[in-house]
Amino acid sequence: MREGSEQTAPASPRRVWAGAGGLVVAVGTAYFLLPLEGLGVDRPWLGWPLFALCLALLAALLLRQVRDVVLEKPHTRPGVMIPLLMCLAVLVFSSGYYALAQRPGQFTGLSTRVDALYFTVVTLATVGYGDITPSGQEARLVTVAQILYTFVFLTAAATALTRRLHTVVAARDRRPPPT
Repeated sequence: MREGSEQTAPASPRRVWAGAGGLVVAVGTAYFLLPLEGLGVDRPWLGWPLFALCLALLAALLLRQVRDVVLEKPHTRPGVMIPLLMCLAVLVFSSGYYALAQRPGQFTGLSTRVDALYFTVVTLATVGYGDITPSGQEARLVTVAQILYTFVFLTAAATALTRRLHTVVAARDRRPPPT
């Protein structure tokens, strides 16, 4: 340890999960309360850069978590951070779809925030019921972007999380039973 620096103990798992849960609730609440309508029609010059910035930031944070798992860095919590970041990515795409749906002709069947969230999850799961369809060119481009984002970033993150969980379970199986 360096002179003058203090080593801090990692936060307890209970505190970490409580903090992550609180953040999910806060972001979910913000999704339903923020005035997203103004980003689609009134201010496309603000909406698109904000959308791209949020996705880029989430991609960087997801890749950092993937790197930490691959390098087996100690004191990381990918089991908390990766699902949290994945939820945030879903909400960013949902927000983008909702703002875009304010423009006439972009979507058929998407008019509420719940519709946008539903469409995002259905697209993520590759189910495609057909009840909501991207009709306009911008809506189709954002849907393609979501599919590619999912293939690259969310799949890499889910793979890293699975790898980490496998490592943790294998390490627990190797421990001698308590006496």
